[in-house]
Amino acid sequence: MKILRTLKFLLIWALANLLTNTNGTASLQAVLTGPDMAFLRSRVTFRCVAPSAAPPVTFELVKDGEDVVDGGRVSLRNESVAFSLKVTASTEGSYHCTATASAPAGGSGRSNSIQLSVVTPPQNTRVTSEPFPPVAYEGSRFSLGCSVAAGSHLSYTWFFNRTEVKPSALFRPRGNELVMDKVSPQHAGYYSCMAWSMVQDTKRYSSSMAVQLTVKVYVSKPRISLSITKEGSGYLGKVACWSSQGTLPVNFSLLLDNRQAGSITSTESLAAWFPVPIVLGRDMGVVRCHVANEVQELTSEPLTLVVVPVGGEVMVDVEYLYGADSELAAARLRCRLSRGTFPHVSWFFNDDPLPPEVHEDAHNHSRPASSSMYATADQSRTLFLTQLGPKESGYYRCKVRDNYDAAGAWVESAAVLVQVTDTVIPAATPETAPKVPLTTIEILSITFCCFLLLLLAVGMCCIYRMFDHKRARSYVAPYHYRSDAHPLSRPARQSAHRENYSFSTESDPHNQTEEVTV
Repeated sequence: MKILRTLKFLLIWALANLLTNTNGTASLQAVLTGPDMAFLRSRVTFRCVAPSAAPPVTFELVKDGEDVVDGGRVSLRNESVAFSLKVTASTEGSYHCTATASAPAGGSGRSNSIQLSVVTPPQNTRVTSEPFPPVAYEGSRFSLGCSVAAGSHLSYTWFFNRTEVKPSALFRPRGNELVMDKVSPQHAGYYSCMAWSMVQDTKRYSSSMAVQLTVKVYVSKPRISLSITKEGSGYLGKVACWSSQGTLPVNFSLLLDNRQAGSITSTESLAAWFPVPIVLGRDMGVVRCHVANEVQELTSEPLTLVVVPVGGEVMVDVEYLYGADSELAAARLRCRLSRGTFPHVSWFFNDDPLPPEVHEDAHNHSRPASSSMYATADQSRTLFLTQLGPKESGYYRCKVRDNYDAAGAWVESAAVLVQVTDTVIPAATPETAPKVPLTTIEILSITFCCFLLLLLAVGMCCIYRMFDHKRARSYVAPYHYRSDAHPLSRPARQSAHRENYSFSTESDPHNQTEEVTV
């Protein structure tokens, strides 16, 4: 930096001498050197040089073209002088110097100007956000700010979990802000910022405290379900409200016929349970689950509080399932019951109950339970035979009771036969064979083809009748004659291959028959 200043000084000094020699005047050429930026409360030095000036020389340091700086006038027998200033907020401005030589040579000159900027170091840096402490929801746009109590000519550096942040798909630094265009759980963590100023090779900075950003997940639409237990001679219902995702805490409330029947703030799980009175066979009203947090309010689908006991007729339907190669792949048995809100279904094979592990978990209706040969679904109402062979052939039936009453009566279906042998595979019937649905275009095409075939058939019949009628007339027309014509004379010879033809004519009212021999 000192070498650069020296070169700059020499260049200006040479230019001043050149102008002096060229113009042939006695005016002095002054050159001012010094910094253009300085930290507040530091010291800055300006040097004014008047080459070839006859001593003594009077130097003045002038600010903004008018005022002489305090201590900025000095007379020396040297060609240069240094002015040292204490930098304050008022020090900022434009500076130049003047040099005046004494008699007898005399002469004066004005230097170049230097604009001095005062740089205030940053102080009391902190991270700001709205809201604070920072909380953002997944998928939203969020930004953090870096603010200072004082400072100028500032640059900013952000840190995420003590690692410097670079522009990327996750972060977009913009001035003193750090922008996250689409918040995700990856953004959760600790953030800090550093504000800094640079003057020449000196850097002064101020760092903030780390602030934690919490990323929340929007709560999903609540779901609702009803379970029932028997307590003594009565029954107690329990309504479950739950959401599949969301950030705790959330508030669950139960609405019975649009009136709040209970409220729970959940801090440990996204589920809540509410007791409700139940009378078998009676409509107890319509309930909904309501979930709310600081930015959302959602309501579940309605659920009617009606519990019907198991009863009526129970039947088992068998359906054979075929693969893409038209080979038998499995059999599906459905236990159909006439009524019952909470059925408990048990399956039997040749009067033996199927293993307990076949039955699915009552709390997870979406995932079928399975064993090596069997699988159940739909609260065990459906039984899949995943392996078919002679060992699986036999009689299957189901028994049903209320799952809330272990001592309740069972309702049993008739046994159905499922028979599979090594050589005889049940053929696909119209009910069980894979059905390929016809599209509207295919149906119209088939109908049009049938109609076209019908038209062709009718047309062929008409053409045949037409030609047959013309042929018959061609035989009759040459032999029509008058009733009073003389009979033809019989030829002397007749060929053995000629035939006799008889024609009936109505030549008179008495329907007389005439005979012509050819």
